[in-house]
Amino acid sequence: MAHPQDGDPAPDFELDGPDGPFRLSDHRGRTVVLAFYPGDDTKVCTKQLCEYSSHLDELTGLGGAVVVAISAKDVASKERFRDKHGLTMPLLADPDRRVAALYGAKAPVIGTKRSTFVIDAAGVVRWRHDSALGISFVPVAELKAQVAAAGAAGAPA
Repeated sequence: MAHPQDGDPAPDFELDGPDGPFRLSDHRGRTVVLAFYPGDDTKVCTKQLCEYSSHLDELTGLGGAVVVAISAKDVASKERFRDKHGLTMPLLADPDRRVAALYGAKAPVIGTKRSTFVIDAAGVVRWRHDSALGISFVPVAELKAQVAAAGAAGAPA
């Protein structure tokens, strides 16, 4: 199966996290941000998710968007990471990297490469960004612009 690109339907999935299961299709009607990241409590990942978490109200305020973060670590690791840094977005465990593989975010050695997807209310991928070296991430301002654009693109006619 080809990895989803802009304009493709987003593959459905269900993953567990400290707050319970998350199924993508349960969020149809809302813009969804999937932030794949390499690992819990690592330098760049912590900076990325702390930044997203501190601006979560701004992101969710754009038409009720949902932001979730996904990596290969287990649910217990996610819970420790969330609690240590006060993260407020759902953190999802993809230990077999099945969902990362569906989205083309599976990587050798590190498990999951830093990739961000914005999915519109109809379940269509509207934007995708893969960090070249995994040492940078999408800034909040750019993510907000992409979420706003996806909300406009996925709005009912």
